Amino acid sequence: MAGALVAAFGMTASLALAPPERPSQASVVHAYAVSHAQEVEVETDEAAEHLEETGAAVRDEFDATTGIETLKAGGTNYDWAKLVLLFAGFPQTDDSVTVITRWMRQENYEDSWWNRNNPLNNGWGASYGPGGTGSNVNLVEAARNAADALTSFSGYSGIRAAFEAGADSATIEAAIWASPWASGHYANGSHWHYTPVTVVTAPASAWG
Repeated sequence: MAGALVAAFGMTASLALAPPERPSQASVVHAYAVSHAQEVEVETDEAAEHLEETGAAVRDEFDATTGIETLKAGGTNYDWAKLVLLFAGFPQTDDSVTVITRWMRQENYEDSWWNRNNPLNNGWGASYGPGGTGSNVNLVEAARNAADALTSFSGYSGIRAAFEAGADSATIEAAIWASPWASGHYANGSHWHYTPVTVVTAPASAWG
C-alpha cells in the first residue's frame, strides 16, 4: 500500500514538474510587436490623415548633391555656379545659384562667361599674363580657386556667412557689394542686373 502511494506521489510530482507548453509562433510575434511598439510623430494634418487612412507614414524626399563630373558634363554657367558652391561647402540653394550666375554676368559677358576660364574675374590662384588679367587652366580649377577665395580671405567673410546660411539673394548680393571683391562695389548695387540669366554652355575644352 505504501509502495503504491509512493508511486502515485512520484507520478504526480513528475507531472507537476513537466515543462510548460511552448508558445505558438503567432503569440511570439505578437509579444515582440507589443514590447517594441514605435510611435510616429507627424507635423501636418495632411500627414496625419494619410497615416490614419493608409497606416503608412509620409516619407520626406531626399536630394543628392551633384558631383564634379556631372557638373562638368552639364557644362553650363549654372553648373559652374553649383561647382563653386560644392567646392566651398555651401548649400546649393536656388538663391545662391542665381546670385552666382548674376555675379558672373557682372564680371563677363553672358555669352562668353568662361572668358579666360575665370567667370568671376577672381585673382585668387589665377595666373597672370602680359595683359594683367587672371586666368585658370580650366573651369574646374576656376571654381576651386573662387571657392578657396570665398572661404579663406577675411575680406569675404560677409559673403561667406551669407552663403553658409543659405540666405536669400538680396542678402548675399548686399554682402558681395560691401566686400572688396570689386573695387567699385558694383556701385552698391545700382549696376547690378536682375533679369534672368540665360543658360549658356561653355566649350568642352574650357572644362579641361
